[in-house]
Amino acid sequence: MPMHPAAPSDLHGLVEAFAQTAQAVVDLGRSCSEEDFARETECPGWTIKDQISHVAGVEAWLEGHRDPEVDVPPYEHVRNELGQKVESAVEVRRGRSGHDVLSELEHVLPQRLATLRSPGLTDSSIIPGPFGPERAATVALMRAFDVWAHEQDIRTALNRPGNLDSPAAAVFVNAALIQLPKLVARRAGLEPGSTVILDVTGPVVARAGVRVDTGDDGRPHGHAMFTGEHVDESVPHLEGPTVSISMSTDAFTRRAAGRRAVADTAYTVVGDEAMARRVLEALVVTH
Repeated sequence: MPMHPAAPSDLHGLVEAFAQTAQAVVDLGRSCSEEDFARETECPGWTIKDQISHVAGVEAWLEGHRDPEVDVPPYEHVRNELGQKVESAVEVRRGRSGHDVLSELEHVLPQRLATLRSPGLTDSSIIPGPFGPERAATVALMRAFDVWAHEQDIRTALNRPGNLDSPAAAVFVNAALIQLPKLVARRAGLEPGSTVILDVTGPVVARAGVRVDTGDDGRPHGHAMFTGEHVDESVPHLEGPTVSISMSTDAFTRRAAGRRAVADTAYTVVGDEAMARRVLEALVVTH
C-alpha cells in the first residue's frame, strides 16, 4: 500500500512542501492576538510566539543573518547543547511582541524561498543547513519536517486542526517511518523474531513493517519488511511475537514529535499490548 499522498523527494517538491507549511505558520500568526501568541503549546516551554520565533530565527540564520549573542537561562526544557543553540533564537526574541516576530518571518520567508528556488540549484547542490553544509534536497526536507511539526504545535494550541494531508505532513510521516526499524530494534529493545506492523490511517495513509533479528554483531537489528512501496524478500521469516498498531496521522505525528505521552495518544492494537506500548514509548524521532 503506497503512502497517500506520496511524500515529495525531489528538490522542487520539497521546497514547495516547506513553502506551504511556512506560509501556514504565517497565516496562523496573522490571526493571533497578543493573548494568543502567549498560549502554551505541546512543545515543552514554548508559547505560540516562541514557535514563530524559532522558525523565523532558523530561516534568518540560514539566509545569512546573525542574531546577537544572548545567555540562555537554565530552562528545564533545554536538555543539551543542541537544545541551548535552538533556544538562543527564541530567547533573543522574547522581549519582542508576537506581531513583531511574525513580521520578521514574513520578511525573511520570501528571501529563503528565492534562495531555494534559485535557477541552477539542484538536489545535490551544497548549501547551508541547520547542522552545517548539506545537499539542498536534504535541507529542504529538514525544514519541511521541522516547520510542519511546529505548525501543528500552533494549530493544536489554537484548536485549529489542518494541513494533515499536506506534502509536508507526508514528508514528516515518511521520515518517521524510515527510522522505525532502528527504533523498534534498539530503543524498544524487542527480541529477535518480533514483528511490528504500523498503520497510519489518515489523512496521510501509510503502512510500515519491521522484523527484528540478530545481526552479525550479536545485537538486535530491525529490517523493513515493507514501507508501502515494496516488500523486502531478503528478510527471513522468523517465528515470534507479532503486533499491529493503528494510529491516525495526527496521533502518529504528535507522538513521533515527542509532543504527547503514550497515555494521551489514541491507537488500537492487535496482538501483544505490552509490546505495542514498548514500540510507542520508543516512537520519538524529534523534540
